Amino acid sequence: MTATTPERSSCIFCNIVNKLDHAEILYEDDDVCVFPDIKPASKFHILIIPKRHIPDVKCLTSTDKDLVSKMLSVAKDMLTKNNILTLDDTRLGYHWPPFRSVKHLHLHAISPASEMGFISGLIFRKDSYWFVSPEYVASRL
Repeated sequence: MTATTPERSSCIFCNIVNKLDHAEILYEDDDVCVFPDIKPASKFHILIIPKRHIPDVKCLTSTDKDLVSKMLSVAKDMLTKNNILTLDDTRLGYHWPPFRSVKHLHLHAISPASEMGFISGLIFRKDSYWFVSPEYVASRL
């Protein structure tokens, strides 16, 4: 039996997961994939995405609780592996629709948050209407 090549998608993140578009994969397993943000807001800025296409946080259901928990756990592990040992100056969150540029669920992990520029500070403003914490997302499942 031969393996089939995945078809190109209109979703850039699906293409990255399926190795159809290049990205520096920092970590992956059966459920998630991690790579650097192409427009980093600070020295360390990664995206943690599910391999399964989920358009955004509003599309999550109670069956996704473990996935959301895993995404946060992977983010924290990646921060630790990059010598970011405290979350005090780290921003973790999801863009709340319609305020997202890619329609594929992704968790941002940004550190140090104190070094974000003015515009990045607005885009990734903590607990704003357009950028919400992982805890907020988990509470809605």
